[in-house]
Amino acid sequence: MALTRHRGRWTPEDRFDSAWQYLPVDVPPGAYALRVELEYDRRGAVLDLGCQGPAGFRGWSGGARRSFVITADGATPGYLPGELEPGTWQVIIGVHQVPPDGARYSVSAEVTTSRANLLPGQEADPPPLPDRSARRALPATDGRRWLAGDLHTHTLHSDGALTVGALARLVSERGLDFAAVTDHNTVSHHAELPAASARHGVTLVPGQEVTTEAGHAGVLGDVGWVDFRRPADDWLAAAERGGGLMSINHPLGGSVSWTIPMTRRPPLAEIWHWSWLDLHWTSMLAWWLAWDPAVIPVGGSDWHRPGADALPGSPTTWVESAGRDPQDIIDGLRAGRTAISASAQGPVLLRQDDSLVAVDADGLTLAGPDGPRQRITGNLATLDGGPGYHRLLDPTGATLALTG
Repeated sequence: MALTRHRGRWTPEDRFDSAWQYLPVDVPPGAYALRVELEYDRRGAVLDLGCQGPAGFRGWSGGARRSFVITADGATPGYLPGELEPGTWQVIIGVHQVPPDGARYSVSAEVTTSRANLLPGQEADPPPLPDRSARRALPATDGRRWLAGDLHTHTLHSDGALTVGALARLVSERGLDFAAVTDHNTVSHHAELPAASARHGVTLVPGQEVTTEAGHAGVLGDVGWVDFRRPADDWLAAAERGGGLMSINHPLGGSVSWTIPMTRRPPLAEIWHWSWLDLHWTSMLAWWLAWDPAVIPVGGSDWHRPGADALPGSPTTWVESAGRDPQDIIDGLRAGRTAISASAQGPVLLRQDDSLVAVDADGLTLAGPDGPRQRITGNLATLDGGPGYHRLLDPTGATLALTG
């Protein structure tokens, strides 16, 4: 066993120098496990935790955990299991917030050759729903189907409360066909997605939420880990190289609003997020039009845990897809075959060629870029489309559905 300790004080000047600090740990040949613990004075301080080995990224838990274990056979959620390559590893400390007089910290890193189980037992995967209700069928182009989903959810691989399997079951309970699992700054959950998808009859799309204090971005697809320490233009390039997509998440989100300059616009933006608390507000629409009205609008609940966020599917992103595989859903998003509704069961507004199709919207008002246009009659109405975004409004002017 080898033990490395680092002690000191992080100051605002350290934060000004770099948001990420690195503490070296020597891992000799034959090591089986690395266990790291962080302690610090939390009065006015927030420190994040992560790790990289000589071969690159091995995990991130941000502020959700104060310790982690990596072994050849398993790892703390948020971290990648596998052989510990010998050499100098780095414990990454994100100096997110420190008070003027600094924050004392202590990091201990234990390297062992023992194959003793250092990881707590995982929560058992919940059983599938005994009866899955028939999914809603919306009018679609021949050979495709509209799938209901959520493009922004979290598990215990970052700061969520549920296992991947428990999230899959909840997605099924909510009447959704798919959900993107977008844990913060990690891809450790990706390995669990196929089995949970098959067990619960839903599609879990691999994703990650690239998270910094200046803004969050959802990268969808199995594109490999995206380095959140790089400029946002590099995130977009990484998504494109891997055949995925990038979205600006909750661009008007209080202290985590998007403030990062970019030379190119990502293809997607989370125009409808649970923090759109009053559906009469038009601030998100104003941001969208100012940022780039050609960006494809999507929605996400940002689900973390019961009682903290909106439930999955609030709002619902609809994707007209040729199949149920994650890549089919990503291809539908890339093509702009999308719509957003307040829920999976509520009114929906679809764009088909030059027309709009309003479903279960009898009595609602169709509004376009220039304001209200007409009242909807019947539960399936085909309307003139026209350029620009359109919405379905209730009698008070609240938005219930949106399409680009």
